[in-house]
Amino acid sequence: MKRLVRSLVQASVVAGTLVSALAVAAPFPDKPVRIIVPYLAGGSTDMVTRVVGDQLSLLWKQPVVVDNRSGAAGMVGTSVAANSQADGYTLLVGSVGEFAINPALYKKIAYNAETDFSPVSLIARVPNVLVISPVFAERTRIQTLADLVAYAKAHPKSVNMASAGAGTSTHLVGELFQRMTKVEMSHIPYKGSSAALADLLGGSVDVMFDNLPSSLAFIRSGKLKALAVTTAVRSPALPDVPTIAAAAGLPDYDAGPWFGVLAPSKTPDSVTKKINEDLVRVLQLPVVQAKMREVGAEPSPTTRTEFAEILKRDRVKWGDIVKASGATVD
Repeated sequence: MKRLVRSLVQASVVAGTLVSALAVAAPFPDKPVRIIVPYLAGGSTDMVTRVVGDQLSLLWKQPVVVDNRSGAAGMVGTSVAANSQADGYTLLVGSVGEFAINPALYKKIAYNAETDFSPVSLIARVPNVLVISPVFAERTRIQTLADLVAYAKAHPKSVNMASAGAGTSTHLVGELFQRMTKVEMSHIPYKGSSAALADLLGGSVDVMFDNLPSSLAFIRSGKLKALAVTTAVRSPALPDVPTIAAAAGLPDYDAGPWFGVLAPSKTPDSVTKKINEDLVRVLQLPVVQAKMREVGAEPSPTTRTEFAEILKRDRVKWGDIVKASGATVD
């Protein structure tokens, strides 16, 4: 009897070991993957993520669910991702805001931008675009960037500058613009680009340095007027719109945000390597490149090491900009 019990126990242990081994060996992914976007649906981060997520779902043959967790300049969703299980099934699409600007701007944040995440791959670069409310443009007769600068200098703090939230790229590129042109505008933060754009279209606010993908359709339809883009070169999506560097005579002005995929820091190396390889593959698809460029984004796949270097470099760059602006948020 004892021998029988011992045999049954041994068989149970072996079976359990085999099950565990099979579970470990299961190819990634074998269930739905969640990608957290720390902003509202409809904004640039969300749009770019959904283009990539749709193709990853086809490649992986598993649902890829975009989970919008907005609030606190992207910090709410970023914190959720940082505290998620590190198995590759929860990812984050982060931006320069959460990983380079917020650490310098906020006295306290609920995640560590340097240690809580493993960089997987950059997915896109986008310019910001300075757009003006049609109501404000008609009232002030502003048609060019030079007109705006002249008006803002003549009417300090009377121009309302909307942003997707304090500390986002849509805020800080505007702060950089003000510092370099020596104008003063009143910052009006929103909880995402969609809400800010709604008020911009309605005339409740005057201007916005929005990420191009979320403003492009309104620019093309004539509902918003683009005065300039924030990158050093013109955007292929808006070839007739000048750069701020050229239009304002500021050769050193260059502020182009990016979006990238990150995983919780303890995610297995084999999993982040697999996700990186699949992201690079997806971002090279003609359909993805066409959809990205259609909304004003440039597909920008990287290695994990390259993305880590971008994060490190931009923490210094944007930290210096925040410090020079004197902006802080409690």
